[in-house]
Amino acid sequence: MAKESIKARQRKREKMVEKFAKKRTELKASGDYAALDLLPKNSSPVRLKNRCQLTGRPKGYMRYFGISRVIFRDMALNGKIPGVKKASW
Repeated sequence: MAKESIKARQRKREKMVEKFAKKRTELKASGDYAALDLLPKNSSPVRLKNRCQLTGRPKGYMRYFGISRVIFRDMALNGKIPGVKKASW
C-alpha cells in the first residue's frame, strides 16, 4: 500500500489538472506558450500516474476498473465485481 502522502499528492495533481484543463487548451489553441509555461507544473496531465483508487499501487493498474491487479483479484474472488468470475476449463 502506498504512503498516504503519495496518494494525497496524486489527488492534488488530479484536482489541479481538472482546474486548469480549460485554460490549458485555450492557451495551446492560441499558441501562447509563454503563458502556458507560467501555469503550475502539476497542472499538466502528463504528470499524472495511473494508481489504484483503493491502495495507491502504481504497478499492475487495470485501467478499465481503476484498481490494481491484486485488489481486482481479491474483489473478483469475493464476488464484489459483477459479471467477473474465475475462469476454469
